[in-house]
Amino acid sequence: MKVAVGLSGGVDSSVAALLLKRAGHEVIGVTMKLWQEGRYAGGVHDACFGPGEADDIAAAAAFAEKIGIPYHVFDCANAYEKEILAYFRRTYLDGRTPNPCVFCNAKMKFGLLPDLATAQGLMFDKFATGHYARVEERNGRFALLRAKDAYKDQSYFLYRLSQRQLARQLFPLGELTKEEVRQIAAEAELEVADKPDSQDFYSGDRNELLGAPAREGDIVGTDGRKLGRHRGFWNYTIGQRKGIGIAAAEPLYVVRLDACRNEVVVGTRAELTKTEFRVTDMQWGTISPLHEERTVIPCRVKIRSTGEPRGPATFEIEPSGETVICHVTDGLTGVTPGQSAVFYEAEGDAVLCGGVIA
Repeated sequence: MKVAVGLSGGVDSSVAALLLKRAGHEVIGVTMKLWQEGRYAGGVHDACFGPGEADDIAAAAAFAEKIGIPYHVFDCANAYEKEILAYFRRTYLDGRTPNPCVFCNAKMKFGLLPDLATAQGLMFDKFATGHYARVEERNGRFALLRAKDAYKDQSYFLYRLSQRQLARQLFPLGELTKEEVRQIAAEAELEVADKPDSQDFYSGDRNELLGAPAREGDIVGTDGRKLGRHRGFWNYTIGQRKGIGIAAAEPLYVVRLDACRNEVVVGTRAELTKTEFRVTDMQWGTISPLHEERTVIPCRVKIRSTGEPRGPATFEIEPSGETVICHVTDGLTGVTPGQSAVFYEAEGDAVLCGGVIA
């Protein structure tokens, strides 16, 4: 079988390609070029988007040569600017918190990259990456499942993959732990065996990407009292405690961002906890609203990438099929508009669906 593998220059994608080649597949390495030299300053070399990209591409090329597979780089910088960075700016300046990695995966890594490779004449049967997740077919639909290594599981970041994308997808690391992956890389004497993982999507100051001048406004309590000042509401996120700069009898957290009023609203931890919230812009996984007869579906839910799915919970599909209302028995802290909510089986590892917190 011919398999195109998205190579990042890191240990995970390298081991994914190595395992596929060892299994007898015809492997092709492909990489997105995103960085435009001189457009942004960037920062330290620990992110997907930054000035260290040239080193990552060189590492991927060296790896491809070492194991004897063809390697191709595709310039996706303009599309990344239009699709991901524009979304990042728009969401922050609307008073919400974006999930750039989620949308980059769906639109770029698993969308534009393999599509560009095909359009330029590379023929392959499957597309693979070094993400920690699994995929299997269930009742005519393709299910995205959590990885064996729960700590490294990346299904939260992948929930927006379409049925078409999942149908052609391979996750060679889905049954492995990170330690096992690094051991395979070390035994194969890969230079990237000990390379640190990327920590964020951008290596520099996010204000550089936003391009918004400082705009002073009020920090207020949930009762409307003015408690302090800020220099841009987009510098804060729901659930933030540190850096608010306000002394109070009990710890204060950011509970809401009001872009229209240019206000940062703070409150107690109790005020930060929600038992019900609305999720829109749905992507459907193992279930489809067109075929789902139940109106209330038991589940577990994640509202951030780290940690285990929380439950007991349910979600109710609205008639349009584009929005659900989630109910969490014990409540969740830090439910953040703009971030993703991903719904998992009440008992099991499959992603039922997910969407953007409204």
